[in-house]
Amino acid sequence: MKPIWIVDDDESIRWVLEKALARESLATRSFANARDAIAALESETPQVLVSDIRMPGDSGLDLLQLVKTRHPGLPVIIITAFSDLDSAVAAFQGGAFEYLAKPFDIDKAVELIRRALDESLREASVEAGPADTPEILGQAPAMQEVFRAIGRLSQSNVTVLITGESGTGKELVARALHKHSPRAAQPFIALNTAAIPKDLLESELFGHERGAFTGAQATRRGRFEQAENGTLFLDEIGDMPFDLQTRLLRVLSDGHFYRVGGHQPLKANVRVITATHQNLEQRVRDGLFREDLYHRLNVIRLRLPSLRERREDIPLLVRHFLLQSARQLGVEAKRMSEPTLAFLSSLDLPGNVRQLENLCNWITVMAPGQTVEVKDLPLELSQGKEGAVQSGALEPSALAGAALPLGAGGTGGLAAAGVPAGTAGQASLADGWLGLLEQEAAAMLAANQPEVMTVLGRQFESALIRMALRHTHGRKNDAAVRLGIGRNTITRKIAELGIAGARED
Repeated sequence: MKPIWIVDDDESIRWVLEKALARESLATRSFANARDAIAALESETPQVLVSDIRMPGDSGLDLLQLVKTRHPGLPVIIITAFSDLDSAVAAFQGGAFEYLAKPFDIDKAVELIRRALDESLREASVEAGPADTPEILGQAPAMQEVFRAIGRLSQSNVTVLITGESGTGKELVARALHKHSPRAAQPFIALNTAAIPKDLLESELFGHERGAFTGAQATRRGRFEQAENGTLFLDEIGDMPFDLQTRLLRVLSDGHFYRVGGHQPLKANVRVITATHQNLEQRVRDGLFREDLYHRLNVIRLRLPSLRERREDIPLLVRHFLLQSARQLGVEAKRMSEPTLAFLSSLDLPGNVRQLENLCNWITVMAPGQTVEVKDLPLELSQGKEGAVQSGALEPSALAGAALPLGAGGTGGLAAAGVPAGTAGQASLADGWLGLLEQEAAAMLAANQPEVMTVLGRQFESALIRMALRHTHGRKNDAAVRLGIGRNTITRKIAELGIAGARED
């Protein structure tokens, strides 16, 4: 393995880092200025580069720019005594792996270098798929059923009602139905009926004649006319005003409609696909949706599974969205570690695929380094998971990604976590928390989850530190003493595990 290069005009900084890395059995090479490091780059390269930002002569940013031009895959950690915003922004814009302000905790510095080293040693996996990315991604059995349904409907013009939670991809399925239909060469027009004010929705759908109402200065073609011979997708159909439902029913019944203010009937040769996240049967019972229209729309129903029902697709979707986001921003795509993917796969994301896509966009912009760890995720994700566990909202089998608040009494913390005692086929509280831990490990191993030791170890450490901080009212130094660990260690662990509420004594 190549050495780690340290570039800093401060001899004491170089000495401290050399000694700390030597204890980790990591080879180093030091430079007192950027000029010497640049000269050495002509004949060799380091595994990781750690550089001060302000030095006599060439700066650390100059060195960073040169390294990223010649060796774009080389991780560079920028350290500086000037922790100002401009330096931080310049470092990250220049492609720095991480930014660390002096004075820094040596354990934290070594941990950062370790992460950069792992990044450097990891072979770049070929994540780009085939040239033609599938329009809908999914390998789970529930998604295979959707694909089969689209295939069966490929030669049909039948009306389809797509149901499913918000963010499950209903418009993508509608587009796929159109693309694989006899109308594929004709227009696909989409309209969200919940996003258009009631007074304008009629004109949006059917168009209007000149002078039909104040402001109608010209004749306007509505969505039905725009979609002639093609497909009209009406999203959130459950929110359509009741009086407009009557007009839609007439179009579906006899294929004719009138523009607003018009007197000549127009024929509509349009395939209608609708979607909703609401329970239309209940809305019919509540008198909010016409029963006859419901039966007209519900010729073929296609239900999309939530992300909770297709957790095995989350790694596939994450890789796709990270690549997509990176292409849009013109940067290198980030990767998620296996523990991070396992953690995400254990979450209940209420926003489904849309929420996962937004998360990947956030990660591309905000996460440090190229490999994303659990601690790099937005804090509300881990906090939300922990809160769900504590309230008993998660089943014991879903605890693989959560931080269990284990109490000093052994089983008290698990009882507070809502884990039921004496459940058939499960360890009971009489077995103690070790029995529950063994059961969770057995379940993860049976499911072939990766890095079981790492995942459960992080949960165990998080639980202990959180409980110690609770007993010391957030004083981390006191918590370190109670746990029998060092001050630097607890500081590093709090940062790694994303634990909030700690403070200096």
